[in-house]
Parts: sequence; structure tokens; C-alpha cells
Amino acid sequence: MATRACTSFQSRARSGKRASAPGTRPSLHGGQLLLLSTGVPSLDYLIGGGLAVGTLLLVEEDRYESYSRMLLKYFVAEGAVCGHSLFLASARDHPEEILQELPAPLLDDVIEIDEAIRETESNSGGINNSTTASQNSMIIAWRYQNLPKVQTALTSSSRFGHYYDLSKTMSTELQHSVKCHSFFLPDEVPLDLAATESGKMNFGYIKLLRSIQRVIREEGFDGVCPQTKQRNILRIGIHSLGSLLWGEDIGLSENPEHAYSLTKFLYALRGLLRTSLSACIITVPAYLIQNKAIIGRVAKLSDTVIGLESFNASERETNPLYKDYHGLLHVRQLPRLNSLICDVPDTKDLAFKLKRKLFTIEDELLLLIQ
Repeated sequence: MATRACTSFQSRARSGKRASAPGTRPSLHGGQLLLLSTGVPSLDYLIGGGLAVGTLLLVEEDRYESYSRMLLKYFVAEGAVCGHSLFLASARDHPEEILQELPAPLLDDVIEIDEAIRETESNSGGINNSTTASQNSMIIAWRYQNLPKVQTALTSSSRFGHYYDLSKTMSTELQHSVKCHSFFLPDEVPLDLAATESGKMNFGYIKLLRSIQRVIREEGFDGVCPQTKQRNILRIGIHSLGSLLWGEDIGLSENPEHAYSLTKFLYALRGLLRTSLSACIITVPAYLIQNKAIIGRVAKLSDTVIGLESFNASERETNPLYKDYHGLLHVRQLPRLNSLICDVPDTKDLAFKLKRKLFTIEDELLLLIQ
């Protein structure tokens, strides 16, 4: 007997039990919300326990894109480990290339994780600046004593949130075990049609929306239709949306001709997410958008917003205060779902740094009193 699918915003079943999907858990702050991991457990804690199904996480890219690309790969890798379906969209790098770069999960490997913790805690000296992001693991550890830095026991894909090592790539067997839908703009939209007509949405955005909508409906992720198979989650990752490669002009001037194309797309996308068993991460080159009003509208159309600021080639790179750090993570906006208030972290500005095994984030305010 088919049962009606429940999105993160629908009430509990009459029986009082909620059907679960792999790699998800109910929110502790709002039991009606179904959460999934971003692939970075400490980031899950920062945004309220995880990313709610039916919502959108916007990542403002750092200027060199390395850290935002890491977050996207962790999100996709977590989906592969949990057996979720994937949808990857990009205008520059082919989705298949991104899949081949997914980090290897640390499954039941307590020894390797413990070694990473000991190495991070014992190495209090400087950091080799030649170490690249692709050679490091992006596992967020916390300075606060009441929070676990890294979990000491990992089980199978049934657990919530895993850890990964960017120095190793995911096995091809695991990559091929998950169903992935791809959208590569150059293959979908001819260059002469990529531009936006006056008063209309970017043609590439229209094609992307239709593609996402088709997958949601045909693959059984539509929360309105009865489910005919086991519940599962669709993870949607969109790389560098709003860049010139998507046919956008919002980075060319302060008053672009097509200022509302991106916001129209996000408005329509949220409508699809709200009525489906899906969650989405989008990276946006916000530093290229000169009109701050556009950035404000984009943020309001997102549920969660974080910004990444790299110290590379900036004044802070030579500042003695930040000599051991590589950038800042800013919490711009947290979701307020089924609640009058939202979780607010102790601070919204955190500094991050790379070490051989761990990517760590610390409270920036603590740096000022050291």
C-alpha cells in the first residue's frame, strides 16, 4: 500500500511515527523537520543540526573558489555514502569531473581519525603555506571544550554525518553505486541562447529548473505524489551559479540589465524544494556582484547563508594576528523553520586553517584576546 510522502514541512503521520530515509534524522529543535548532513559534521552543528530537507544552503565563494568547491564535494560525497540520489549542475567543470574528485570516506577507521586528532593538537607551530587544499582533509574541529572535535567512532552509511580525507579520492565502486543526474550548461544551452531576454529569466536557468523538476517528478521525490518505492533523498549541488559562464551580467556593472534573473530562478527553485524530498547547496561568486541589493535579495531567497573569505593575496595574509590561519567563515543567515526563533551560534565570524589532516575553525574573537 502506497503512503503519501512527507516533506520537511508536513506534519507527522497519524500513527505518530515518521518514516525515515537513509542518512537523515529528525531535528531536535523541530521534530517535524527532517535533517541531512552537509558532509561536514561540525558545519551541521553550526547551522542547527544539519540541512533540513526542502531547504537551500547558499555558499558565498572565496575568491579562489577552493574552499567553496570543497564544501560542495563534501555535500555530494555524503550523499554517495548515504545512498542518496544526486543532481550536479555546473557551467565550467563537467559534473563527471567533480564526481571523480570526491574525497574518500573514513568508515570505521577509528585509528586514522585518532591520529589526525593527535597530529592537529600536537602541531601548534606554523603551517606550510605550500600545502594545497586538495591535499588536506576538510574536517571542521571546534575550539570549544564542550563540543567533540572529531567523533571517535564511525560506523556504516546508516550513521548521520561522516568524515572524509581529501588526500584520497572515493573508490569508483562507491561512485558508481549511486544514481547521479548531471547538468552541464555548454551541453544543454547553445551560446547564442544563453543570454537573458529583457524581462525574462536566463535561458540556462530555465533549462536547469526544468531538468530538476523532471528528476523530482520522474524519480519519485515529489512530496505531493504517493511514493511507490523506498523513501530516498535527492541532493542537488549547483556550482558557481550567477557567474558569467551562466550568461549572467550581474557582475559586469552595478546596475545590470538583467538584475532579477537570478532571484527569479531562486524563487522558483525554492518552490520545487519545499514540495519535494530534496535539499540543495549552491555556491555563488558573491564577490563579483557589485550591486549589494542583489546580494541581499539572493540571501533572502535562501534558507541558510555562509560566506567564505580566503586570506590568500589579502592584507590579512601578512597580519601577524592571522599568521596561522587561511581565511574566515561568516554565518550570514540561519534558517527559521517551524519556529519563531532560530539557533544562533556563539559567534558568526570564525577563522579557519589547514593542517596536514584537518581543516579547523576557531572563534575569531578568541584571537583578539590572545
